[in-house]
Amino acid sequence: MKRSFFIFAILFAMILPSCKGKAQQHQQQSFSGKKILVAYFSRRGNNYVNGNIVNLKVGNTEVVAKKIQVITGGDLFYIQAVKAYPEDYTKCTEVAEEEQSANARPQLTAKVNNMADYDIVFWGYPNWWGTMPMAVFTFLESYNFKGKTIIPFCTNEGSDMGSSESDIRKLCPSANVLSGLPIRGSKVNQADGKISEWLKELNIK
Repeated sequence: MKRSFFIFAILFAMILPSCKGKAQQHQQQSFSGKKILVAYFSRRGNNYVNGNIVNLKVGNTEVVAKKIQVITGGDLFYIQAVKAYPEDYTKCTEVAEEEQSANARPQLTAKVNNMADYDIVFWGYPNWWGTMPMAVFTFLESYNFKGKTIIPFCTNEGSDMGSSESDIRKLCPSANVLSGLPIRGSKVNQADGKISEWLKELNIK
């Protein structure tokens, strides 16, 4: 009896790595050749010189989105509300809180006309009051994500993803929603390694 068990254990140990390798290979192939969209909402501001606007400040989430776009080669889409949010951070958070309390759906300036063409959709947003900005809720409710893979990423200063992942799953029940990547807003310019490692773990090149 003991001899039989010993032989079985050896055979199992030999077979397991092979099965694991096949599973990992299958996961890599499942993303091969897929069309990718990187959609993001990011609070922007203006730079002024002598009272004149010289260029828009790039928001933290936008920095991360563009890093992901470069690595994946996906298309980029900026989620923008028709009514701009205040440039002042405190005032912006107050508006965000009011929108969340009212369960508002801010109107957006543009739509992705060919959403059906994409297999994988990354989308990024800042964590406002524990979840996504309400403009992102508008975006999610504007399309059918059935059968698509959704991969969220979020900038924050200590609140990580909040409830955003569960909110996404509620809004997109027929999509495959993967675990997201939270990044400190103050660390986005040093996040290249973290982003690359995350995408490597997802088997997205």
